[in-house]
Amino acid sequence: LEQTPGTWMQAIRDLLKSGASVNGKQPDGMTALHWATFRDRADLVRLLLDSGADVNAVTEYDVRPLSLACENGNAEIVRLLVQKHADLEASLAGGETPLMLAARTGKPDVVRILLDAGASVNARERRQQTAVMWAAAEGHTEVVLQLVDAGADYQTPLLSGWTPLFFAVREGRTGAALTLLRKGLDVDAPLSGEQRQRGPNPLLLAVQNGHFETAAALLQHGANPNAQPMGQAALHAIVSVRRPVRGDGDPPPVGSGTLGSLDFVRQWAGHGGDVNLRLEKGRSGFADFTTTGATAFVLAAQSGDLPLLKLLLELGADPSIPNADGASAILAAAGVGDLGSGLEAAGTEQEAIEVIRVLLELGLDVNVVDENGETAVHGAAYQNWPELIRFLVAHGARVDVWNQPNRWGWTPLIIAHGYREGNFRPDAATIACLEEIMRAANVSVPEDPGRDVEANQQSWDRKPPKAGRNSIK
Repeated sequence: LEQTPGTWMQAIRDLLKSGASVNGKQPDGMTALHWATFRDRADLVRLLLDSGADVNAVTEYDVRPLSLACENGNAEIVRLLVQKHADLEASLAGGETPLMLAARTGKPDVVRILLDAGASVNARERRQQTAVMWAAAEGHTEVVLQLVDAGADYQTPLLSGWTPLFFAVREGRTGAALTLLRKGLDVDAPLSGEQRQRGPNPLLLAVQNGHFETAAALLQHGANPNAQPMGQAALHAIVSVRRPVRGDGDPPPVGSGTLGSLDFVRQWAGHGGDVNLRLEKGRSGFADFTTTGATAFVLAAQSGDLPLLKLLLELGADPSIPNADGASAILAAAGVGDLGSGLEAAGTEQEAIEVIRVLLELGLDVNVVDENGETAVHGAAYQNWPELIRFLVAHGARVDVWNQPNRWGWTPLIIAHGYREGNFRPDAATIACLEEIMRAANVSVPEDPGRDVEANQQSWDRKPPKAGRNSIK
C-alpha cells in the first residue's frame, strides 16, 4: 500500500505469490485488509478477501475492517465485507457498532446494507447511546427515517433524559428534528430522565444553543412560545445568548443558520409569544440580582442590550414591570447585584448609561428603591461605574434616597469601599465620585464607612417583613 496507486495491485499479487501472509499484522494489529479498507480501495479489499484475508481481524484497539468501512461510508466495501460474514455487532472499545458508525457518517446505502444483513438497530454503546441518536445529532435525516422505520427506539430517553430529538435540536439539525416530531413526539415535552427530573424543552434548547432557524421551525410545528420548562421561556434565554456574562470569558454560542436573534424574536412574538412574560424561577442569592419575576425587558436592560430593548418595546413590552424584589429595569441596567465590579457584567458602563437614558425617557423613576433597599446608585457602586453615578445624579438621583443602607447594611459608599459579595477591593474612582457628590450636597462623609455595616443590618432587620424574594407579585 505504500507503493504508487498504479502498482498497488501488482505489488500485492507478487507478495502473495511469494508466500507473504495475507493476515500478517503490524505491531498494533493492523492488517493489509484494514489498510485497503481505510484507503477506500474496493479492488484491493476484494483481492485480499479472495486470498483468504480474515474479515474479522481486530487490532489492539478493537478496530475491525467493517468499522473502518462504515466510518468511511463506503457501500461497496461494506457489501464485500458483509458478504464474507463480517461480524455485524463487533464493536469498538467504547461499544460503537458498525451501524452506529454508519449512522454517524450518514450514507443511507451503507445503513441499508447493514439493516438488510440483520444488524441490531437498537444496540447501545458504553454510554447507552444508539445509532438513531448519532444520526440525529449529525442531521442525517434520511438515515434517521431509515432507522426509525426499521424499528429504532426514538422515544426512550437515556438516564440523563436525552433522546434523538434533543440531540438533533442541540446541534441545530432542523430536518432530523422535524422528522422525529412527525413520528408523533410532543414538541413541548421537556428533557427528563432518571438522573435529571426536568430540563429544557426543544424550543428552549434550540435557543440556548443559538439555533434560531431550528427554533423557528419548532414554533411552526406548534411549539408553545411561552412554555417555561426550567422556569424560563425562550425569550428570556435570548438575552444571555445574545450577551453572556463576561465573567468566565464564555462567547455566545456559535449557532447555525442565517436567521438572526432579533428576527427570531419577531417570529416568536408572531406565534403568540408574550413579551411581558415573567421568569417563574430565576436566580437569587446574597446581594445578587433576583431574576425571578423579571421580564426579558428587565434582563435585556441588565445586559446593556439596547437593540433588544427597543425591539421589545416595539412588540409591546411594558418597561415598568419589576422583578420579584421590586427592582425595575433601571436598577437592573445600573448594575444592582454583585457581578464582579463591572468586569463580569455583560454590558459596559457606557451601554448602561445609554440604556438608562432610554428608560428615563420612558418615564421610569431614577429614585426607585427595591425591597432590598437597593437604588440605581447602589448598582453603579457595585460595578465601579463612577460616570454612571454622575449621570444618575445629573438626571435627578437624590442623595437622601440613595445614601441609605440596603438589606445588607451597605450604602453606595460602603460598597465602593469593598463591602460586597465576591469582590472586596475598594475602587478609588468610585469612592472619590461619591464623596464629591455627597460633599456638594452638604452630606457628611464618614471616615470609616465600614464600621456602620453591622448597625445598619440590625436596623434593617427590625423593619417589617416583605414578600419573599422568590415570589412573583
